[in-house]
Amino acid sequence: MLWPTRSRASIICAIYTDLANGFNSPCMIGDLPKAQTIYHMDAAFHCSRHHHFDRLARMTNHLSELDRLYQIMIRLRDPETGCPWDVAQDFASIAPYTIEEAYEVADAIQIGDRTAIRDELGDLLLQVVFHARIAEEEGSFALEDVAKSISDKMVARHPHVFGDDDRPSVESQNGLWEDIKARERAQKGETKLLDGIARGLPPMLRALKLQKRAARVGFDWPEIDQVLDKMKEEAEELAVELASKNKDQTRIQDEVGDLLFVAVNLARKAGVDPETALQNCNLKFENRFNYIEEQVVSKHKNFTDVSLDVMEGYWQDAKAYDRKQTSD
Repeated sequence: MLWPTRSRASIICAIYTDLANGFNSPCMIGDLPKAQTIYHMDAAFHCSRHHHFDRLARMTNHLSELDRLYQIMIRLRDPETGCPWDVAQDFASIAPYTIEEAYEVADAIQIGDRTAIRDELGDLLLQVVFHARIAEEEGSFALEDVAKSISDKMVARHPHVFGDDDRPSVESQNGLWEDIKARERAQKGETKLLDGIARGLPPMLRALKLQKRAARVGFDWPEIDQVLDKMKEEAEELAVELASKNKDQTRIQDEVGDLLFVAVNLARKAGVDPETALQNCNLKFENRFNYIEEQVVSKHKNFTDVSLDVMEGYWQDAKAYDRKQTSD
């Protein structure tokens, strides 16, 4: 049996057994002498069917599989016998893959395919192991340090669960959560209000976080109509730049960025997650365009034989079908 080392994990569990020295009540592994601990653990696994040790067996299996994955990464990264591609990677080179895998998890969740969710979570876990192995090779930190860091953070951020604080409502908990994170940022020397919002986040998500953080101190439009007015203003400014005889692409880019930033703010004020809204819009566009393609292929054979007006007609047909499905 593979036993996790003390550096990998510390297992503290209650064992109910009437084997070995007549123990008939729960006992903590940490309270037993080493020999008895091993004896009782061994007894637990051999008698799990009769003494309900399924949970302990599953936990040990989880640790074993995680260790197996880590050992695979060690072999892949071996400079002499590993995979040349894996050996050549560093934090920066695999960061895009980490982001991609996170999005693929989200996509699987939206589809609702549990097998796909499992597989995509595995791909994301591989990224965590990959980063941890690179760090361990350079002596920065190891996988267990990653686990310890997030465990410590979760305990610190939930004093109502792991401490003596009263259990708050969901609304007040959000405020407490932000206060705790602010103290954590201060301990890191991040004293400005917008410090700690990662610049590597997807731009739309980062825009949302910046706006939420600023809104906490009152830098926010009180009414959503004011956001709509601002969007019209930004659209007019963009139109001016686009109509200019001497177009400045940098200015056009700035105005497009301003318009997108206000659109994120509009979604926030409307209580809509902008990432989810855009994701749903992408899916809607994909489905409607697929319908256009089906019609073109079946009736015209080729897109070059179809005018924009004809395609627009098919688009409106798809749109009407969507509305009918929604109303039904």
